[in-house]
Amino acid sequence: MNLSNNKILITGGASGIGLGLTQRFIEENNTVIICGRRESVLNEVKAQFPSVLTKVCDLSVEAERVSLYEWIKENHSDLNVLINNAGIQKWVSVTDADFYESMKAEITTNIEAPLHLTSLFVNLKSLTTVMNVTSGLAFSPFAKVPVYSATKAFFRSFTLSLRHILKSKNIEVIEIIPPALNTDLGGVGLHDAHPSVSSFIESIFEQLKEGKDELTFGTSETRLHASAEDLRNHFKAMHSN
Repeated sequence: MNLSNNKILITGGASGIGLGLTQRFIEENNTVIICGRRESVLNEVKAQFPSVLTKVCDLSVEAERVSLYEWIKENHSDLNVLINNAGIQKWVSVTDADFYESMKAEITTNIEAPLHLTSLFVNLKSLTTVMNVTSGLAFSPFAKVPVYSATKAFFRSFTLSLRHILKSKNIEVIEIIPPALNTDLGGVGLHDAHPSVSSFIESIFEQLKEGKDELTFGTSETRLHASAEDLRNHFKAMHSN
């Protein structure tokens, strides 16, 4: 994809990886629209990056996803890049009393929402690129986040199929595969020891310049190319304690 002169929608663009993408795409001379549930958080990003456009939207609600698409179609019909970034991670066990409700929330946000948005936005004649944010956990799950890991495996599988399906429409499909990064995903402080978002963003933009469609960093690069035996051993190592 061209790295400049795009109009881009980034879901969950106000924090974590989404915020990193927002900042970098603005620096690369793009028009960036971000959406999220909390207007106050969107306003904080707007104060930091005045050119960003914001839209309050709860992606877990089907009607709000449709409203987001209709708003884009009416006001930003030249939008050409959709980045499905928004996701939630819950540290849960199947033995938890609230497991079922927690599971539904993760599946809705991490699977239903991006699939629905993709099905809507491919109807925009201007769309040239879909970018999906999956995870290194799509290859080797972490049992403390069992549903999150499974949703990312699902989303990677869908992304591979989507790349094939959209060839006929000349829509490029790019997968962003982050490892654990220093964000608040899953809870404040859980990932403080991991690499910074800025380092990750710098790496994936270099890969975009190279024309890659699977963007990795650190351990996610290793997992992408690992053998089945390597992944089994990695899973055992992660759960040895």
